[in-house]
Amino acid sequence: QVQLVESGGGLVQAGGSLRLSCAASGATFSFETVAWHRQAPGQQRELVATIGSGGPPNYADSVKGRFTVSRDYAKNVVLLQMNSLKLEDTAVYYCYWPRYNTWGQGTQVTVSS
Repeated sequence: QVQLVESGGGLVQAGGSLRLSCAASGATFSFETVAWHRQAPGQQRELVATIGSGGPPNYADSVKGRFTVSRDYAKNVVLLQMNSLKLEDTAVYYCYWPRYNTWGQGTQVTVSS
């Protein structure tokens, strides 16, 4: 059974940085498509970034230039580096693997003023 576990969330001041990690068990990410989503209170879950098997990663307009998605093949994790964080980035961040239609449990990111 494939499972995803996110980590790295926390409380950070506006302008700060966090790095989220999505670790997989039961399968290897390799070059497959993996996505990061987020959901703020009272709002729908939205796509933040996608890393695929070919071409550059894709980002939501709201995070372009600030967030970077990457892989660590040796550790079988997908990372989301978040810089210049804003109040509106506050949300629960989820990792999603489309091939297995599997979500992680989410990690809370809270940006304070």
